[in-house]
Amino acid sequence: QVQLVESGGGLVQAGGSLRLSCTASGRTFSRIVMAWFRQAPEKEREFLAAISWRTGSTDYTDSVKGRFTISRDNDKNTVSLQMNSLKPEDTAVYSCAARGGLPLATTVDEYDYWGQGTQVTVSS
Repeated sequence: QVQLVESGGGLVQAGGSLRLSCTASGRTFSRIVMAWFRQAPEKEREFLAAISWRTGSTDYTDSVKGRFTISRDNDKNTVSLQMNSLKPEDTAVYSCAARGGLPLATTVDEYDYWGQGTQVTVSS
């Protein structure tokens, strides 16, 4: 089992920045892939970015490329999502997820472990 705990959500004005963190504990593997998703009210959960723990390779959905950056800190078992130039449409509950290995999956069903989520609200 892998436990994931997110932190860093909050309220920010449009154009501002937030940094989300996700700390993994429990059974962690060297080949784990971690990702960030978000879900806005009345919308499906949306893939944002993924990173390979071992290689550091990343993948992003087009809507956040150039604005969001996913990174990892192996020593702290933490994956972060730096979000810049935030827009009101970025308002959602952001969740991190993990799976046991490659590929850098982009769908909800491909991830086995989920955090509880953290709210991000961007005001106009």
